[in-house]
Amino acid sequence: MSRPLWTVVVSVGSLVATLAVAPPPAGADRPGAQRRALAVALDQLVADGFPGAVAYGRVDGRRWQVAAGVADRVTGARARPDDRFRIASNTKAFVSTVLLQLVGEGRLTLDDPVERWLPGVVRGNGNDGSTITVRQLLNHTSGIWDPTGERSFWAPYLDDHDWDRVITPRTVIALAVAHRPDFAPGASWGYSNTNYLLAGLIIEAVTGRDAGSEVRRRIVGPLGLTQTSFPVTDPKIHGRHLHGYDLTGRDVTTFSPSYDWTAGAMISTAADLARFHRALFGGQLLAPAQQRELETLVATDGGPDGYGLGVQRMTVPCAAGPTQVWTTDGGGPGFTSIAVTSLDNSRQLVLAGNVYDIDRDVRGLPPVPASAGSLAAMQSVLCTTD
Repeated sequence: MSRPLWTVVVSVGSLVATLAVAPPPAGADRPGAQRRALAVALDQLVADGFPGAVAYGRVDGRRWQVAAGVADRVTGARARPDDRFRIASNTKAFVSTVLLQLVGEGRLTLDDPVERWLPGVVRGNGNDGSTITVRQLLNHTSGIWDPTGERSFWAPYLDDHDWDRVITPRTVIALAVAHRPDFAPGASWGYSNTNYLLAGLIIEAVTGRDAGSEVRRRIVGPLGLTQTSFPVTDPKIHGRHLHGYDLTGRDVTTFSPSYDWTAGAMISTAADLARFHRALFGGQLLAPAQQRELETLVATDGGPDGYGLGVQRMTVPCAAGPTQVWTTDGGGPGFTSIAVTSLDNSRQLVLAGNVYDIDRDVRGLPPVPASAGSLAAMQSVLCTTD
């Protein structure tokens, strides 16, 4: 994914379409009514072109999960609420959390230059790791170019159909620094997966352990996220899962996660992702000082209201007035997902669909079906009613 998914959602007209959708009826805070409203929204996503969709909703202590459509277009297997999917850039929040925990332990600071931990890695063609901080990696103000935004990067997969081709994170970083930066560090904002590959290498430099192991040791294990994994080169999704498709209907479920690593390689379920969000925004994973850093926003060029350290602030249009929420999201070959949490952590939605067309995305075209269902799903859970 070369841009935040919320930008993609807006670009395909979902916001405009959703404003024409009737808000949840009065009394929708009742579990049955809210669950039905969420189910209707998922049915809309399927009607608009997603083969399948899954969702998790929570309002205070009430929780429910729903699914619509099919997980596999060939077998016709129905989508189930606990199906696994690639969470793509939702991974970034896991990685920023690990780095913030290390900051809280005094093992590095957010103002450390990248050069301190990765000497010589970000150098040349106007790139200078001594002028870029860890914080600027995490909030996408480093200016480092993202080669995954170019179609040529994807040629081995899209043209040669070499779905298990391994492209290492260091290869991606080398391509990035062979290109001039998009802007001087701190001068602007620009979404770049390269930032989070460098963040993964910094985790390894600080801890002496691989980044995936640190995510598992610090977050996945303690939270009991038993359906969450962090593959490095394995192109398969194991266990019961959604199949992922592009907009032509081609099955792209088998796809090497190697290039994405700490920028987006993780696999999870709606319930596991919701549990992580609940812990993260409930202050269970970070000390107060690091929680404040996580939620400190920089302005973005359109899309979210602001970007923190791997998380975003967004406004959901509601009948009673706009509601601000925290979000993480992900869009990569075959899968689209977004996790949304109210600012008081009392309401949550995790939504995933099994279409994302990376070929169209890197050509600046809508990578997902245009649908009012995504915003309708958010409204059904995040909007209060009288």
